[in-house]
Amino acid sequence: MKDELIQSLADINLFSGLSKQELVAIEKDCHWRRFASHQQIIDKEGESRDIYFVVNGSVRVVNYSYSGRGIILDELLAGSHFGELSAIDGKPRSARVVSIGESLIAWMPRKKFLKTLETHPKMALIVMTVLAGMVRVSTQRIMDLSTLGANNRVHADLLRLIGEISDDMVEAVIDPMPIHNDIASRVSTTRETVARVMNDLSRSGIVEKQGHKLLVKDVQRLQEMVEEVRGE
Repeated sequence: MKDELIQSLADINLFSGLSKQELVAIEKDCHWRRFASHQQIIDKEGESRDIYFVVNGSVRVVNYSYSGRGIILDELLAGSHFGELSAIDGKPRSARVVSIGESLIAWMPRKKFLKTLETHPKMALIVMTVLAGMVRVSTQRIMDLSTLGANNRVHADLLRLIGEISDDMVEAVIDPMPIHNDIASRVSTTRETVARVMNDLSRSGIVEKQGHKLLVKDVQRLQEMVEEVRGE
């Protein structure tokens, strides 16, 4: 069992530069728990200050408006970490995190995390790189919410789900099929609006449902639709 835990820790991106012996030491300082689908892992304004690692499964970072509407901030796959903001500055949690499916989560106490960063500069650089990425994504989302209509925000979210797009890319597959409610939550619109936009894209031949997947048949056109309104 111990070797399995060490191997799992080795798959965490934050630990990619550590030796097996170093991983053994970190494993001894971690707690482990399996979370059921949709089970809360941490809550906004929570008092814990640990950092968490997604060993298996995936989690969703979400906030709620005063009216109770959920807003998805991010979805993290196995190998990711979360909770670093509170672990670094010691302040309450800024968002709620729930498991999407059954997930194995490990977490490390704040003091041990900070000490590990001090002794492993490469880990500190990874944390800084992830935080810089969060700032860039947040900045783009703020711009999109301020400048794009609901239709174009749905288009932009599909591009985000595709990932890196090359100049010669024609088609792309989004697997699994994005859920309308989830898209609506991410781009601050309604499920009905998302359904209408997806139907329009389907009638235009830009996307096509294929079982549990979504085929984007004209990636360049979808990208142009977003860039035209962004002014890029």
